Amino acid sequence: MTRYLLAGGGTAGHVNPLLAVADAIRAAEPDAEVIVLGTAEGLESRLVPARGYELVTIPKLPFPRRPSMSALRFPGRLRSTVRRVQALIAERGVDVVVGFGGYVSTPAYLAAKRAGIPVVIHEANARPGLANKLGARSTPFVGVAFHGTPIRNARFVGMPLRPEIETLDRAAARADALRFFGLDELRPVLLVTGGSLGARRINATVHASAQQIVDAGWQILHITGDKAEITDPGIAGYTLLAYCDRMDLALAAADFAVSRAGAATVSELTALGLPAVFVPYPVGNGEQRFNAAADVAAGGALLVDDAEFLPDWVAGTLLPVLADRAEIQAMAGRAASVGVTDGSARMLALIRESRAGRGGAHEIPTGGA
Repeated sequence: MTRYLLAGGGTAGHVNPLLAVADAIRAAEPDAEVIVLGTAEGLESRLVPARGYELVTIPKLPFPRRPSMSALRFPGRLRSTVRRVQALIAERGVDVVVGFGGYVSTPAYLAAKRAGIPVVIHEANARPGLANKLGARSTPFVGVAFHGTPIRNARFVGMPLRPEIETLDRAAARADALRFFGLDELRPVLLVTGGSLGARRINATVHASAQQIVDAGWQILHITGDKAEITDPGIAGYTLLAYCDRMDLALAAADFAVSRAGAATVSELTALGLPAVFVPYPVGNGEQRFNAAADVAAGGALLVDDAEFLPDWVAGTLLPVLADRAEIQAMAGRAASVGVTDGSARMLALIRESRAGRGGAHEIPTGGA
């Protein structure tokens, strides 16, 4: 029996691919033991046990970026945490550590190195995080979700997606999806989403443009997020939901999407061949723009800055695209050309390769050094 320690958490961008890989391991090796290393504060504290996996928590250890008392205490806290993870590896007989980035990954990588067991890394963003960049220096087994990710030893595997997305047949599920949301089977569907918390600019602009979009012959399925500041205007053909727990059906119903450009969102839309307008999150290190780059370059999506996504842009740019059904069909094909639906299987193959002791000269780097 193989024992896996999967490390990652904090955000959905780390937790969801971790869970997808955990599910792939469980499906392929029913007798395997999967332990997840996370924190008590992150999303993993809720999602991991709910999926049926054991969660072991360690303290949240953000890397200090400026001098402070916390920075002075960091080396000692890191050493203590690494020892805890190393003891866990020894006590449970862990065979391989698989990291997905975030605060918990660095102690896991260091503990695995001390224990002499393989480390495998998955980097979900086109612009890699610090933990994975550090971890990639000491392992040849680094899978990336996007071509050209600047991280050492990168190998393209795509994004491990939820099984319900990887196996989704949009055409077969479409009729059920339309009924589920109460949508008209004769009108195309524009799916709008900004993530679980929503996106203020996307919400406000689509809300203000809803009548124009509906008048153009479309219907809108708008998932606003729990903290949305808009209310239902009562426009026929405009469906608002604060939250959607059946995103597989939302994607099956959609003909076009407007969304942020998180790594998972971009990966899901390209895997399913859904054309889109991406409105990257304007705060942070700009990784969302890079996440969308390949899809945009292929012609499967449009990119617009958050500050420019206004009703005038919808009227002048988006509505003409929505009016051209032949172009939408072509965009769908171009989006699908850059997506993959087997990221979990590719990542599992990389993990197995690490356990077999292979790697090194025959690797296929996709970017960075």
